[in-house]
Amino acid sequence: MADTIDQFLTEHTQLSRRYFLKCGMAGATALAALNQLQAQAPDRDPVLQQAIDRLETNLTVPKVFRDVSRGNPKPHTLSEEKRKQVGLTRETWSLEVISDPEHKARLGNPLTNETGNALDFETLVKLGEQHAVRFSKVMTCLNIRDPLGTGIWEGVPLREILWLTKPRDNIRRVFFKGYHNDDPQQIFQSSLPIDRVLEDPPGLPPVILCYRLNGQWLTPERGAPVRMLVPESYGFKNVKWLTHVYFSNLFHANDTYAKGNNDIDSTLKTYASTLSFPKEVKPQQPIPVTGYAQSGTAGLAKVQVWIQKNGESFPQDDTYFTTAPWVDAEILSAPVADQWGGDLPENRIPTDTIGFNNATGTPDVWPMTLMKAHWAILLPGLPAGKYTLRCRTIDANGKAQPLPRPFRKSGHVAIEKKDIVVTG
Repeated sequence: MADTIDQFLTEHTQLSRRYFLKCGMAGATALAALNQLQAQAPDRDPVLQQAIDRLETNLTVPKVFRDVSRGNPKPHTLSEEKRKQVGLTRETWSLEVISDPEHKARLGNPLTNETGNALDFETLVKLGEQHAVRFSKVMTCLNIRDPLGTGIWEGVPLREILWLTKPRDNIRRVFFKGYHNDDPQQIFQSSLPIDRVLEDPPGLPPVILCYRLNGQWLTPERGAPVRMLVPESYGFKNVKWLTHVYFSNLFHANDTYAKGNNDIDSTLKTYASTLSFPKEVKPQQPIPVTGYAQSGTAGLAKVQVWIQKNGESFPQDDTYFTTAPWVDAEILSAPVADQWGGDLPENRIPTDTIGFNNATGTPDVWPMTLMKAHWAILLPGLPAGKYTLRCRTIDANGKAQPLPRPFRKSGHVAIEKKDIVVTG
């Protein structure tokens, strides 16, 4: 089977066309330019190329991120006047950075509204002139399989704010919460060990107070004026509409999300999903399949596909299909410098984005961790019948999805399956 598939795949570095569905004239202009570029890709089977041509961009336009905001009403739906009143505009925002009143940390200079030294937006952006960082991250909800969107996030490392409070001792964790209608029943908070704030694990950017997405100010829908951004974490750690940061001597997590039987310490997982495939095909007609792979903290080495005729026996004790005849799909190359999408200013990756070359705008390594990469494969034609299509990843440690962390409450990673009918 692998030999047959190889006949349909090309072994070259290609440009992957992206397109904008909701970007008006600018999207149409970018699309036309991409058509010309993609037409120059040599030796690709046109059936597969056509499927690749319909792939979305690697970065998401901020206004088309999926929204799973909490609150009743959701804070971003408040009127502009109300948002001004409650501090959810850049002009009125302030952040209190204080000791946990129940598990006190020793801070020499807490930042409070009462003393008039709470952090305001102008001061945060001024700190950003010296300390700002930018990095790419896919935003994924712990309990929803498909990502909400992928972007370049910018802000000031939280540790720089910690030092402003002149910390002394008794600090074991930090927890933080956003605005939720001044209703104690709606408070949503997350937490981190203090060492994650002070020092970054190898290969990971710092935790930041984020105020820009794809080179633009955050919008209310995305958590403006400022949100927490934890690079390796699922969405619930990335609290929107940030209002309070507490340094605490508490020895354990106190995340709101823990109450829902969720694993609050799980980091982004590596997994694959399909984006396009024909639900019905004629016998012996090649089958183009495209998809994306989320490269979690374990990285991404391969994407593999397996198509099984319904009714074929398979060992019942092989829960994760480890002995199935998987075949490698092609992980598509990173976009060229001005084709990332996301409505970036001048269609370029912002300068000094971690993991990108400033001169070329291309990633230092591909696939990048904490990002999505597209994949494609043209499967050979099949006899009439009903089939099940599956895809999986192999991470950089050689672990096949759904391992090493197969459990649902720590992020969706089950092997996806799709039905295909070969009509007789």
